[in-house]
Amino acid sequence: MLASLVLRLWGVKQGLPYSYNIDEATHFVPRAVAFFHHNMDPQYFLNPPAYSYLLHIVFELWFGSSDAVTRSFVTDPAGVYVLARVVSALLGTIAVLLSYLAGVRLFGRREGLLAAAVLGLAFLPIFYSHLAVNDVPALAPVALSLWGIAGVLKRGRPRDYAIAGVGIGLAAATKYTGGITLLCLIAAAVCDGASASALAALRRMAIAMLVALAAFSIANPYWMFDFSGFWHGLTQQASLAAGSDPFKLGTGSGSGAGYYLETFTWGLGWVPTLAALGGAVLLLCRRRLAMALVLVPAPIAFIIFMGGQQRFFGRWLLPVFPIVALLAGYAAGELVRWAGRLDRAWTPLIGAVVTVALLAQSVESVIHDDRVLSRPDTRNIARAWMTAHIPAGSRVVLEPFVPTDWALDIGRSLAATPTGERWWRYPTWLSDTDSNGRPLPPGQLRYVVVDQYERTLRPALLTEYAVQGYCWVMTGSLQAGRAFVQPRLVPRAIAYYAALSQHASLVYHLSPFASRARPSPFNFDFSIDYYPSAYRLPGPNISVYRLHGGACG
Repeated sequence: MLASLVLRLWGVKQGLPYSYNIDEATHFVPRAVAFFHHNMDPQYFLNPPAYSYLLHIVFELWFGSSDAVTRSFVTDPAGVYVLARVVSALLGTIAVLLSYLAGVRLFGRREGLLAAAVLGLAFLPIFYSHLAVNDVPALAPVALSLWGIAGVLKRGRPRDYAIAGVGIGLAAATKYTGGITLLCLIAAAVCDGASASALAALRRMAIAMLVALAAFSIANPYWMFDFSGFWHGLTQQASLAAGSDPFKLGTGSGSGAGYYLETFTWGLGWVPTLAALGGAVLLLCRRRLAMALVLVPAPIAFIIFMGGQQRFFGRWLLPVFPIVALLAGYAAGELVRWAGRLDRAWTPLIGAVVTVALLAQSVESVIHDDRVLSRPDTRNIARAWMTAHIPAGSRVVLEPFVPTDWALDIGRSLAATPTGERWWRYPTWLSDTDSNGRPLPPGQLRYVVVDQYERTLRPALLTEYAVQGYCWVMTGSLQAGRAFVQPRLVPRAIAYYAALSQHASLVYHLSPFASRARPSPFNFDFSIDYYPSAYRLPGPNISVYRLHGGACG
């Protein structure tokens, strides 16, 4: 647990004082701060509010008053974000402990320890512990529910049903998909009823469901008071994942299920993934059907459901990581036990070899990633260069791979612009064309979300920039990379970047990759979590151009 916590805290200040993760910057910390200025109604259910409520309480205790929290968030947001990220790291570490306890109940101490090590050192849970988003915090109640479910399977006590219910309710109130362990509890209740009294198991299951509903309601009370808003947020989240919106440029066109299966190989590790598969087969071969029924169907159902969506990201797989870790720990423990039966003298050596094989990939990738995260972000370095070389009050075009407050000097307002920002920003969030690139009626503009920015680009914009005096253009691979991954979908954007290189001077360029390393192509996961070994710095490729002609001549 100590090793797991240290790896989660190493590099926890990455990117600050600017938050470059759009979910962290808009969904959780700002809402936790906003609770100080109105009632606790989140008025937003795209993500459940349990993690924001927890941060609100932690901020109150740490800073002492609502005024202190607000003042810090405005003048020194780094302190607020670091505290929120530490909470995420602590909850991730608690999930490791609870996974150990679940493993001990199900299989034994050796298997529990190995399962905890797999989860505690896995790449994806550690990376997302560095961000104040709800993915890792949801793992603690998920693991709590598994601990209760293990008790249901072993003893069937009402207390275990209640613990499982609390975990399921809190998990769903933190991240909706965290409720996946409800399938595990249903399976455990079926097994409990088959081995004892079906009616008694049904009564205890009803208690568990009531407890789960109560826990969900305590952590997300406004779902009852504003049910229409809650239902709208829930369906909107499902709609975004399903891709009923315009296609998210840069998303892979392959199978979502295939992508998630591949994600296990780097997010959890090749050996743990194969061990988990072996653990599932071993449970079936040994006819430990109750445990197989509890642990195996839920991850399969989760992958099939999530893989059927249009959008897929590695972190969306995290709710089933504790289950898969338990299966991997079981297989590894059985291998050590089998070796010990052949020759007890070799048991320690075999145990060491199995452990190293199980964890080597994870440890190597995590240490590499933490080293990268502990270094300055390319966006911070580029901003320092722009501050030194582009006068305050200049007009700039910033692609939307940086947050809106990036043009501000944190904690102070400059007289160079009416908004107090250092530079005048071109409104990249507005467009005079529709989603198909056709001109809108004169005087009409539409709002453009970040995901659709590349669809608004065309070479003629460069002339517009120059005429209006927007002489500096900053591009980044987090936006441009989407176009070059799928050039046929946005030919005008490809032409825009070609024209930019011809009609402007490249005055600054910064790469996050090591000098002799092969740059990693754009990928939504690998472009933000820095898993590829080629990364030296966190952040995207950044280029700054100086336009010619017009007011820039």
